[in-house]
Amino acid sequence: MSHTLYEPFMLADLRLSNRIVMAPLTRSRANEQLEPTDLAVTYYTQRATAGLIITEASQVCQQGQGYICTPGIYTEGQIQGWRRITDAVHAAGGKISMQLWHVGRISHTYFQPNHAAPVAPSAIRASAKVYVPSGFDDVSMPRALENAEIKALVGIYEQAARNALRAGFDMIELHGANGYLIEQFLRDHSNQRTDEYGGSIENRARFPLEVIDALCRVYPSSRVGIRCSPAATVHDMEDSNPQALFSYFVRQLGARKLGYLHLIEGQTRGPRDWRPDVDLAALKSQFRQAGGMAIVANNGYDKAMAEQAVADGSADLIAFGIPFIANPDLVSRLAHGYPLNKADSSTFYTGGEKGYIDYPVYTP
Repeated sequence: MSHTLYEPFMLADLRLSNRIVMAPLTRSRANEQLEPTDLAVTYYTQRATAGLIITEASQVCQQGQGYICTPGIYTEGQIQGWRRITDAVHAAGGKISMQLWHVGRISHTYFQPNHAAPVAPSAIRASAKVYVPSGFDDVSMPRALENAEIKALVGIYEQAARNALRAGFDMIELHGANGYLIEQFLRDHSNQRTDEYGGSIENRARFPLEVIDALCRVYPSSRVGIRCSPAATVHDMEDSNPQALFSYFVRQLGARKLGYLHLIEGQTRGPRDWRPDVDLAALKSQFRQAGGMAIVANNGYDKAMAEQAVADGSADLIAFGIPFIANPDLVSRLAHGYPLNKADSSTFYTGGEKGYIDYPVYTP
């Protein structure tokens, strides 16, 4: 049976009004306490016609921050700020998932408690930059996490999930993509540990899976998703055998009956055919065959591609990023073939209303 992009989708017991997902989009508009503001309430509510909104990445603790003005989910003020957003999205008929984030080594001493070194699986500095108040700067040299700290981080993620539940989120998504902490543990270029968290694929996947198990103690597994970028190399990510690594990982995720696997296809914000040696179709199949529920496909989809992917079953849900920035009514525009507004990239991270909540809806 062929499906359409615009029909409802049941994600276990969660009914989505369509198969269009708003991808997580960092917008750097949190206040000084890293709380979402009134502008964010408007921003998300404007886009509540998406079948599912995935929030901008939100750090699980201060140590997990790597960019200015990104929101957290570890203080009472942050929880209450997000609660206003989930209440507004729900009142507008939408569903919303929180993306939980720790940047690991993609950080700077500016953001760290007591301006300490960022943390990582191993003390290997990434060839990458982050945005600090003075502009873009090289990431700082990280220090390797101690074994006890890794175990404590699992608890930090679990508490963040409990905070997300208090804030009213329908689901949570673990940010396991784009070279941040979870992926730093997975890949052998960034993880050169010799203890139980390094070496073999099974050991490198241990911490990410411990975090997933902790999240599933808070939310049912069907309400937990994960974002992965198996072919991407952003933020200095490499692995000697990514196909074997992610084949093992997605099978483990599927066996836990996760709600969805959110796959960035190809290079993040780049070519879809990047690293063709990574067989994304096989990874999708392995996740599903192991018991995983839905595939969310992401990266450069347009209307025709999205409709075809849902129709042929290669994905259950399609995530749109930049198009949702410029088109709060993206679902209607796609469904009716209306033209799309063009996003102004100069305002993606500048703060304020401009380029955030002032894009017009289409009037036929």
